Amino acid sequence: MAKSRATDAGRGDLEGAVEALKALANPTRLQIMNWLQDPHEAFAQWEPIADRDEFGVCVSHLQAKSGLAQSTVSSYMATLERAGLVRSTRIGKWTHYKRDDDMVSRLAEMLRGTQ
Repeated sequence: MAKSRATDAGRGDLEGAVEALKALANPTRLQIMNWLQDPHEAFAQWEPIADRDEFGVCVSHLQAKSGLAQSTVSSYMATLERAGLVRSTRIGKWTHYKRDDDMVSRLAEMLRGTQ
């Protein structure tokens, strides 16, 4: 029975990795993830609404930088969040997104075959 649970956990990890890779297969979502790696530099021209280290970047700044419609940016961010690659925090009327570097590291380790 322990073997089955381990297999299920491995399958869950694999399914999670597949979902993350699907999310990253879109060039714009991949670019957003790159921007979120260093939000201070990538979004320096916009005054932060909240602490970027703690909460990430406001969706309005993602929209401005990408040049995409708000609905498109929101859809992309929801996809990245479902894949576990970003976390969202609501501050007032604004949603902020922060890259989940632990998840990104686990995905990279899995791809390198070190997990």
